Amino acid sequence: MLSRQVHHALKALLLLAAEPHSWHSTHQLATAQDLPEPMLEQLLLRLRRAGVLVARRGRLGGYRLARPARELSVAAVLAALGESAEPAAVSGFKATAESDAMPLAPADQVTLALARRLERARQQALAQSSLEDLLFDLRSAEATSGSEAGLLLG
Repeated sequence: MLSRQVHHALKALLLLAAEPHSWHSTHQLATAQDLPEPMLEQLLLRLRRAGVLVARRGRLGGYRLARPARELSVAAVLAALGESAEPAAVSGFKATAESDAMPLAPADQVTLALARRLERARQQALAQSSLEDLLFDLRSAEATSGSEAGLLLG
């Protein structure tokens, strides 16, 4: 699941990816997303420090992507925002030497293995999904908005 800050950052990045050669101010991005400008500014600063965005000062300044959208993975965005793409602890299990020494019941082994497989799949999906992929999905969603046709993402 994506945190609220990742959600808002991705929305801003999608606007930037849609117009890669244009500079967008924090005000423009916040208005387009109906977000508080100070909150979005903090996210954009973190993304700039991590090399996801470049910034330019002045009346014609703002932000834009530091490199093409196809080269920016969702995992890189999470890392830039300090969110981990690493596996979370599986609920109910401690990853300590003490708990590793105790044998798990077969059913626990199966569910723990499933949780690890799901987490690996999540990490792989985050690493393989680029902003360009999300932009394609966004354009598909916009094209089918209001129509009776279903939207197929992926």
